[in-house]
Amino acid sequence: MPPPSLSDLSRAELEALLVELFGKVAAFEKIVGEQREEIARLKGLKSRPTLKPSGMDKGTDPAKSAEKEKQRRRGKVTPRVSIEDFVVKATAVPEGSCFKGHEPFLVQDLVISASATRYQRERWITPDGRSILAPLPEGVDSHFGPELRRFVLMQYHQGQSTRPRVAALLQSVGVSISNRQVQRLLTDKQEDFVSEARAVLRAGLQTSPSVSVDDTGARHAGKNGFCTQIGNDWFTWFGTRPAKSRLNFLDLLRAGHTDYVLNDAAYGDMRKHDLSASLIARLMAEPQTCFADEGAWLAHLDRLGFTALTVTPDPVRVATEGAVWGTVRSHKFLCEAVVLSDDAGQFNVGRHALCWIHAERLVYKLDTFTGTQRAAQARVRGLIWNFYASLKAYQLNPTRHRSVALRARFDRIFLRRTGFATLDRLLARLHANKAELLMVLDRPEIPLHTNGSENDIRCQVIRRKISAGTRSDVGRDCRDAFLSLAKTCDKLRIAIWDYLGSRLKVAGHTLIEPLDHYVRARIRPA
Repeated sequence: MPPPSLSDLSRAELEALLVELFGKVAAFEKIVGEQREEIARLKGLKSRPTLKPSGMDKGTDPAKSAEKEKQRRRGKVTPRVSIEDFVVKATAVPEGSCFKGHEPFLVQDLVISASATRYQRERWITPDGRSILAPLPEGVDSHFGPELRRFVLMQYHQGQSTRPRVAALLQSVGVSISNRQVQRLLTDKQEDFVSEARAVLRAGLQTSPSVSVDDTGARHAGKNGFCTQIGNDWFTWFGTRPAKSRLNFLDLLRAGHTDYVLNDAAYGDMRKHDLSASLIARLMAEPQTCFADEGAWLAHLDRLGFTALTVTPDPVRVATEGAVWGTVRSHKFLCEAVVLSDDAGQFNVGRHALCWIHAERLVYKLDTFTGTQRAAQARVRGLIWNFYASLKAYQLNPTRHRSVALRARFDRIFLRRTGFATLDRLLARLHANKAELLMVLDRPEIPLHTNGSENDIRCQVIRRKISAGTRSDVGRDCRDAFLSLAKTCDKLRIAIWDYLGSRLKVAGHTLIEPLDHYVRARIRPA
């Protein structure tokens, strides 16, 4: 309600009222901006530019010496293929000249050509009437050879091309192929690749000290959905689902398993999320603790009367989340690992840590209207940057004394009162997340930010911009699997070209073991 008379207010009261109104206007502008962005997205128009990064991570790196700042020169070119020598003779050499050897000039080139082979397979009929047909060479199991299949997969997934462009390229070099046949090469008989991507996820969840997670929008079957990334420095895995609830994330962490398990981890999760003690007692009183699939689990809850209850929180949801978390732990996933996220609620599972870049960004994005507010914001950002630099130094040399000092310093920063009400509320909110922001003090090996996840998930964003979305579940799973494998190969320093050649048994291929072996052993092949 407006005051009865503005003329009765003092200057200080008018300034306070003006700042309050500025805050409300900024809040309304934010709502209007979000609505305009949604309207632009629905109309297919260009969206507004994203916020410029704050630069805290690079800004807190130690200063580089002048010697290191010198621009690095390109190293010696070493082709990955055998080099063929060809002697070029000089012309018009005057008589009496002295031969001084050869001057090398290395040229790399590429040969793209189409070939067709007709295999004349011997056919025999045995005396007892059986037919014997000579087998095809290894790697040949369709009318398109392994080299062509490797090229199609490489161009589409690693090269981020489109299916019509891949088909046009092949047709232009002489291959007789249609768009539909290219589609079959991308999605048919790819179960082994999907299984290997799932094995990589299981290996990562079982052996990694930490994983970072993120998600982005994805279209599937004409509907909006979400693609979730899970990974670290050794692996990456993508999974697309119609929603991004906590239950959905827990289901992704099961890595393909469909069972539901009631164990100590499950009951602990239910208590943490306020399922009543009487309902937990009902579950614990039953002898059955393992359920093969969702149908068996929901039937069990129905027998115990969970589905008839209309209370908050929903008992079926909380119990199901707990049982899925029990499944995750029963398969030895995330036993000691930390889940690092940007504070999205669905990722808060197990031992959870928060990204410092996203935390500082909240202060950076804060709307300020007066010089005093801008000064308070700059002061707090400076304190956070210095504290972040100290956390980086702690990771290199962790000690108990420094840990205690950093915890006390955290309190001094985030419990301060600046006089800027919005900033003070934000600092109090960040202080409430102290345990998750300072997880690095107990686990110095974990990252301080989720930049790795944001870098990984860009390939899914590019794929979405190029091809909009997927239509079939097989197409969705193949896209996620191949992008996961390509990112994992990149982290393991394996050329995706060699990886595909090994899996498709291209003649003379490099032998690449299953990728989950490298992830479990935490080694990169030479």
